[in-house]
Amino acid sequence: MPTTVVPGTYRHYKDQLYQVIDVATHSESGEQLVVYRPLYGEGKLWVRPLAMLCETVTIDGHSVPRFALLKAG
Repeated sequence: MPTTVVPGTYRHYKDQLYQVIDVATHSESGEQLVVYRPLYGEGKLWVRPLAMLCETVTIDGHSVPRFALLKAG
C-alpha cells in the first residue's frame, strides 16, 4: 500500500473525482492529513488521514485503491 500522495486529480473507488492539494501535519498529534476537495458540488476543502486515502478497499472480491491517481499536478 502506498504511503505518500502527490498533488493531482484522483478517482475515488465510487467513481467521483477529487483534487488532492497537499499533505498537512496535525499540530498536536503529528498525524499526516491529506487536504483535498471534490471536483463536484460545492468543492469545499476536506482533510482525511493519509493512511485512509492510501488504503485499499474490497469490491466484489477484488482489492482496489480507495483513491487512484489520474493526473499529477
